Amino acid sequence: MARDRFTPDFDPDYGDTALTSAKHDIVIGRWQGLRELLRATGPEWLARGHRVRLLAQACAASSTAESWLAAEPNGADARVLYAATETARAFNLAIAAGRGVPIDRRRVDSAVMACLQAAEAYPDDPTPWISLISVARLYPSGVRRQELARWWDELHGRDQYSVEGHLQVLHYYSSRWHGSHGLMYDFARDAAGVGPPGCALPVLVQYARVEEYRHSLDAAQDGRTSVHLGQHWNNDGAISDIRRTWQRWITGRADSAMAPGELRDVNYLTHAACCAGLQDVGASLLQMLGRRATRTPWSYTGDPEKQLVKWRKEFRLRS
Repeated sequence: MARDRFTPDFDPDYGDTALTSAKHDIVIGRWQGLRELLRATGPEWLARGHRVRLLAQACAASSTAESWLAAEPNGADARVLYAATETARAFNLAIAAGRGVPIDRRRVDSAVMACLQAAEAYPDDPTPWISLISVARLYPSGVRRQELARWWDELHGRDQYSVEGHLQVLHYYSSRWHGSHGLMYDFARDAAGVGPPGCALPVLVQYARVEEYRHSLDAAQDGRTSVHLGQHWNNDGAISDIRRTWQRWITGRADSAMAPGELRDVNYLTHAACCAGLQDVGASLLQMLGRRATRTPWSYTGDPEKQLVKWRKEFRLRS
């Protein structure tokens, strides 16, 4: 009998069934399920950040966040979600405008104000500060160094090992936004070096490598440079970074269970290991993922499903 063909599961909610259930309320214009979800999540910052980010993306094209805020103007969770939704909307406008085209500054200012109000409403929550650092990218010249540092200190003081928070700073410092490849890699490696064993921060270096790849492709598309990426994924430095992340993060974990909020991070490391041809690391990570997958970063180097099927076959994994 032929074996079943491997098919990855690109669940947009990363296997978070409670989140999927709550998102159904957005479709019918209800906000009560969102309130119940975030109330039940409480101060579990990894789960909370993951849920707020995906809820905000779903709320961006509706008035659900506004309806909740109007019903509970003093509700901390309502303010946090509204701030994240305004951030998502600002990025949607930037994407629609096209690369390099600034959007109305007042639109960015409005999102920043929503983030600051959310931070005041829920002082312990790092999520509004993550949204704030994220939306800061949309100012044509960024924000003042002292201001970014203050926002970073606020975030770091609430969740010092937040991958999502570090990732927003990494994007800010990237060449595509307000920095350079060198500045981005320095930040990623510095952050990776301070986390304890089992902390996911070392994966920031794999995020940086994908960011550099995307910037190079964008530059080639605009005619600014030619692309020479033959050894981008498998040079000695890239391979050393992958093994370092694997050892410090994955083998250092006390618990092998993978939370929905970690799924994208594991996919970034898996993608890096596969592109580098590291069978021992790549095969272990693919086994760890099973059918669970995220479209990024695979979509930056081809068809996500075809790549996952290909690497499982090359590493001789069963479906």
